Amino acid sequence: MTDILLSHGYFLYEDPKELEIMKPYPTLGLLYISAYLKNAGFSVELFDTTFAERQSLYDRFKHDSSGVLGLYVNLMTRQPILDIIEHAKAANWTVVLGGPEAANYPDEYLQAGADVVVIGEGEQTMAELLPAIDKQGVHRLDGVNGIVFYDEEGSIKRTAARSNIADIDSIPWPDREQIDISRYVDVWREHHGMGSINLITARGCPYKCKWCSHAVFGYSHRRRHFKNCADEVEFLVKTYSPDQIWYADDVFTISNPWLYNYAEELKRRKIHLPFETISRADRMTNEKVIKTLAEMGCYRIWIGSESGSQRILDKMERGVTAEQVQWATKTAQKYGIEVGMFLMWGYDGETEEDIAATIEHVKNCNPDIYFTTVSYPIKDTVYYNDLGDKVVTDQNWRDISDRDYKVKGRHSRQYYSFADQWLRNEVDAFRLEICNPASPAEAQIKRQLGSEARNNMRKVEADVEA
Repeated sequence: MTDILLSHGYFLYEDPKELEIMKPYPTLGLLYISAYLKNAGFSVELFDTTFAERQSLYDRFKHDSSGVLGLYVNLMTRQPILDIIEHAKAANWTVVLGGPEAANYPDEYLQAGADVVVIGEGEQTMAELLPAIDKQGVHRLDGVNGIVFYDEEGSIKRTAARSNIADIDSIPWPDREQIDISRYVDVWREHHGMGSINLITARGCPYKCKWCSHAVFGYSHRRRHFKNCADEVEFLVKTYSPDQIWYADDVFTISNPWLYNYAEELKRRKIHLPFETISRADRMTNEKVIKTLAEMGCYRIWIGSESGSQRILDKMERGVTAEQVQWATKTAQKYGIEVGMFLMWGYDGETEEDIAATIEHVKNCNPDIYFTTVSYPIKDTVYYNDLGDKVVTDQNWRDISDRDYKVKGRHSRQYYSFADQWLRNEVDAFRLEICNPASPAEAQIKRQLGSEARNNMRKVEADVEA
């Protein structure tokens, strides 16, 4: 009999935007939990919803009509997870939740039918929780650290926090045999010409950007040994033949010595795969770091620039300067690495002058790709708590995500839509002037469109979120 069925709430074919992008990756957290529990002697099944339909998961519940279901929950899967909980409970399953979203809203998920919410890292907690549920039921779990549940009196009980696993090399590699990894690789290859596979070399981020959630790992940072990571890459190459790798670390270049050792180890093994990853500009201020990335095969690095206004960056407590972002971008491009940049509008206190500074910043950086979003307060972040009662919604919690929260007094979504138009037209004009300075007409048109967008932004400036 299976001790636990693991699953999640991401259904690729339900999401039109994801279908356009078609860059799916498996949920590594669940694969790590599966590997750890198997290593501890538990029988584990994993139902990967990525390429599945909801009904097939619901049919799986009916097949056994009871058992323990462990679900990973993130910000974007609230609605499907709530439906999954309902169907699982109807089939008499015990439901355990983990992941950042569940950690931020344990009371709400318990009220929605979940039996236990795991707070923080899940491996050790699940290994203690499963036998405790089997022996004592779901209301007498006081001896298991790192969980929230209903006690026998019907009150919500939170146990003591659990320490993170100090040596993450002790955790088995993700249990990729549980799912069809080759399908992920093939989908990437079909839609993008290169089959991709994901892995992580570290857990957590020690930086304290106010808007960023640290619900699972806290402010910790623990790194695997570079040889252990190289072993995993070698295994992945031999087993799945990917064309590229996605390193899913929060800050891949956080340790320069580790990076140099890892690069040398891959070189010694004659492993050279193209890859992309994420880092911070202040951890790329040494040109040797960027040169090493290029030599390893990094073809794109994503940098969270967020704003070009140093005043806003300081308010966010980013710990990075706009100049560092500009230097890192230009230096990466010098070594043939594309730069993807994330930008954020609407952080508390942002003015039109800050938006203008961001536009000039993007022109100065000239990243290969850039994406914008309007800042949203994630539950229990410093940003969320600082905003206090300015965070509002007129919708039911079950029907939205944290992205749908409004910030009282902030400009309207239309305002930031015009900011986007202003940015994109200004950057397009700048690029046209670089590429074809002898023919300025098209660039002038773009600048005019940017000016119109700025004027439209000013016209709706008085429109604020209620």
